[in-house]
Amino acid sequence: MCGIVGYVGTRPATEMVFNGLKKLEYRGYDSAGIATIQNGEIAVRRDEGKLRNLETMLAESPINGQIAIGHTRWATHGEPSRRNAHPHTDESGTVAIIQNGIVENYLPLKQELEARDHQFQSDTDTEVIVHLIDENLRGGDDFVTACRRAFGKIRGSHAIVALSKLEPDKMVTVRLGNAGGVTLGVGDGEMFLASDMPAILEHTRKMIFLEDGEMAVITAAGVEFSRLDGTPIQKKITEVAWDPVSAEKGEFRHFMQKEIAEQARSLTDTIGTRIDFASGEVHLPELNLSAADARDIRRMVITACGTSAYAALVGKFMIESLAKIPVEVDYASEFRYREPVIDEHTLLLAISQSGETADTLAAMDEAKKRGARLISIVNVQGSMAERISDGVILMHTGPEIGVASTKAFTASLVDQLLLAMALGQMRGTLGAAESESLAQALLALPAQAGNVLADGNDFDAIVNRYHQREHFLYLGRGINYPIALEGALKLKEISYIHAEGYPAGEMKHGPIALIDEQMPVVAIALRDSVYEKMVSQIEQVKARNGTVIALATEGDTRTAALADHVLTVPETHPLVSPVLAVLPLQQLAYHMAVRRGNDVDQPRNLAKSVTVE
Repeated sequence: MCGIVGYVGTRPATEMVFNGLKKLEYRGYDSAGIATIQNGEIAVRRDEGKLRNLETMLAESPINGQIAIGHTRWATHGEPSRRNAHPHTDESGTVAIIQNGIVENYLPLKQELEARDHQFQSDTDTEVIVHLIDENLRGGDDFVTACRRAFGKIRGSHAIVALSKLEPDKMVTVRLGNAGGVTLGVGDGEMFLASDMPAILEHTRKMIFLEDGEMAVITAAGVEFSRLDGTPIQKKITEVAWDPVSAEKGEFRHFMQKEIAEQARSLTDTIGTRIDFASGEVHLPELNLSAADARDIRRMVITACGTSAYAALVGKFMIESLAKIPVEVDYASEFRYREPVIDEHTLLLAISQSGETADTLAAMDEAKKRGARLISIVNVQGSMAERISDGVILMHTGPEIGVASTKAFTASLVDQLLLAMALGQMRGTLGAAESESLAQALLALPAQAGNVLADGNDFDAIVNRYHQREHFLYLGRGINYPIALEGALKLKEISYIHAEGYPAGEMKHGPIALIDEQMPVVAIALRDSVYEKMVSQIEQVKARNGTVIALATEGDTRTAALADHVLTVPETHPLVSPVLAVLPLQQLAYHMAVRRGNDVDQPRNLAKSVTVE
């Protein structure tokens, strides 16, 4: 959601921060602002709406210095407006702060501060933090101590950055809980700060990640770390391998279009050297899981949100089929609000593209308290989910900028298949012949995906005919039922067409009442164990004058004869088929959204990284 960027060094700080904010636009926001120290005073520019509004303001009334902080806000307390945009300052203009998160006890703090004659200028919860810092400064604290004491009074999960004109050469930042990442970038005589690496990746690959309860005092010369209680700590620098060019659109019209097209490469990277294609043996050393550990697992829980939750449903089929472990899939947002049956024989798998999703991190924390072993599938190296896990599988897709996830979804499917194979091999439930068959399917997968995306299907006829429809129904069975859910989600996320995914076998138990010529039905009818049943569902839709867009296996003339439109994918192993099946559905959603004139990369009301509940 909210984006944070900071810079201190010798280059124009406002320009550096603004350019970083532009790289975080994908996170979703409704206002933006920048603060710097100019001629010994804090100067702030902020406005409602997109960064272009802030850019105009900066052009008309420039500010600059050698230190600056910037923020893109997604409203939680107070409507989107200029007065509620970050950065916030105290009445005297001594301190400026930006924040991700929610101050859970802001109301009693605000009432106490107002009783002591503090004048609030916004409706936000964030402003209480800057007043607490200012009050501590007026009481004689130095800037770092004032921040430390203020941070200790607030409840909730936060990422906060503060400046003060009293000590104009430094930024103070803290991470409290799981509200979002705080990543520091180490330069030569300059330092960078961001909530997500793409904002600063073009300047440095040397990154330092703050953990819960850690503070950093940053100057151009370097950084000092401590716990919130003041205890000094040491942090290591991580060399990040991402190429800055990969965070740019290049020749593509949208990031989502680019990321759909990148999936042949991202699948290659996530498979990497993790499997011996001759023997089918899988190597996942970062799982930190022995064969004895694997045999001790009695059940698994996969927890995730949104697209990752649908990936988890596919993973359930894979793991139960190959490793013979019972698997439960749980929405992370619901997991901690019940009494989950978790113990030391439970393996909890968390899936999160960002590795910073607040609900997923909270579910992981709950499971850990109950004795579970934690593993995660994440895309962002150094993310909180990775760091609190006992083992990890990195997606290796590179930055995913479009809000609607595409390449991270397919990568997480492959990662779960590799996990299922590894568990099956360690537990003795997956034989050599099946391992070799799956290995050959994975070996062919990137090329097959590239062919689907490059040559594959013509969407013009479908889009031109149905782009004004308001309802779609997606049907699937077996392992491709979750792909129906994901296909429907993609359509609703970016085209704003109401779409519902449904298990095809349940169609007669309700949804069949909706079938008419006005609601297209997307039917996933690959040649697999439930093929005949899916053909029957298509026939039932056609018998009621319904329109069918079928997703079929190449060469399937029977389905082609029944359906009004056909999208095809090549034949593959049934457990690999979801990876290919979702590709045309991603493309369909993309082309539909473009035809409707929507903002594909930043759909309304959505954010890439959901760091608050």
